[in-house]
Amino acid sequence: MNTKNLVLMALLVSVGAALYVVIPGINGGMKPDFMLTMMFVGILLFPNLKSTFLLAVTTGVISGLFSTFPGGFFPNIIDKFITAFVFLAFVFMLKKVAVKLPAAIALVAGGTVLSGSIFLSAAIFLIGAEIPFTLLFTTVVLPAMIFNGIAFAIIYPIVIKLVKRSNFETAVSQPV
Repeated sequence: MNTKNLVLMALLVSVGAALYVVIPGINGGMKPDFMLTMMFVGILLFPNLKSTFLLAVTTGVISGLFSTFPGGFFPNIIDKFITAFVFLAFVFMLKKVAVKLPAAIALVAGGTVLSGSIFLSAAIFLIGAEIPFTLLFTTVVLPAMIFNGIAFAIIYPIVIKLVKRSNFETAVSQPV
């Protein structure tokens, strides 16, 4: 694993953490998880098991530390870990189109729904949350899907331009 790639992944995670902290909460303090968006950008740039593992663990722990959901630490780790590898599997299956913006936005939207579903299921199972799954899903996960899709549509082209101008060896800078 290249040190430059690790630095870029760390920058993506730190930008995601900054966005996560700055964005105001909705529905009683719940926030769209922009750490997730940056994890998806990292997986699209570095679609391999090692990078995905590192991104999943770091985004899971940092999201858990900053979580405003009561007892949200462990559900965040579980959610990011499962979501990262499912997302990577879809990137592998859709290798040629996954790096194109419309397909990538669809993958991010689907990944956000998957992540939210796993998080809520884990939270309800581990913590015994009293709020119904469907209420949280419709008031938090679906808006987060929209926010993450819009944020990704803005951030991803910028990151791609920067990566192509640099010496980074990523999935988008390599010929397909």
